[in-house]
Amino acid sequence: MSRPRLVSYTHNKSTGYGLVSGDGLIALKPHFADLPSLRAVIEQGALARVVDRAAGLAPDIAVSEITYDIPIPKPEKILCVGVNFPDRNAEYKDGKDNPPYMSLFPRFPRSFTGHGQPLIRPPESPQLDYEGEVTIVIGKGGRRIAERDALGHIAALTLCNEGTIRDWVRHAKFNVTQGKNWDRSGSIGPWIVPYTDESQLADIALQTRVNGEVRQNDRTSRMMFGFRQIIAYISTFTTLVPGDVIVCGTPTGAGARFDPPIWLKPGDVVEVEADGIGILRNTIADEVL
Repeated sequence: MSRPRLVSYTHNKSTGYGLVSGDGLIALKPHFADLPSLRAVIEQGALARVVDRAAGLAPDIAVSEITYDIPIPKPEKILCVGVNFPDRNAEYKDGKDNPPYMSLFPRFPRSFTGHGQPLIRPPESPQLDYEGEVTIVIGKGGRRIAERDALGHIAALTLCNEGTIRDWVRHAKFNVTQGKNWDRSGSIGPWIVPYTDESQLADIALQTRVNGEVRQNDRTSRMMFGFRQIIAYISTFTTLVPGDVIVCGTPTGAGARFDPPIWLKPGDVVEVEADGIGILRNTIADEVL
């Protein structure tokens, strides 16, 4: 049985959210005056109520008529885990074992676009790269969350192409922020899938394809820092709130690791696919100045 797929979208210049049903979309915002966005749905713990309301309703809009937005509009925090797969760690060739603590960096909502939209290559650099990642949405906030309780704080899962401008990542000595936050350089979506139980997270197959060619292929069971650890560690130093988005790490195989590197270019199609979540698809375009 397929899992509910909830999207944020724009249609006829109005934003909304709804449930994908075949080739159609059941618009749900009109049914909930107190829940104006999927972020509000998450904050109010109303995912189950919204999904239940969709039962028996007919689609209002064809999916082909909407523009996908990032699923959680204006989240308070988007935090990304770096170097979270063993083969990715080995790419650094520094002879070091798995690190004792995870690497983290922030991204801003403006740096992402939705499913089906182009990732934007800026004129300042041709080095636009892809990173396919499983992403969690926090549903229950907290501080110093114990690992044993961590999964109970997840509301939903989605996907991320954590697009990166590689040379700008290396501009500074201690941070990667400026290479990770170019406007519309990455994507999140297409939708969120409500989290139900631990089996949903145990061993997700994750794959990234460029123009149909498999570039990244791994499983979440191999992550050096699992979902429980990620939530517990992050919540030690910052309070997690409903709607926060955590991007959990990418496998080996990004374009920067080819010899010579293979950067994304206009016309390319990048697909990030994960079992039980779906396929996040984007094209590439140059920024129009």
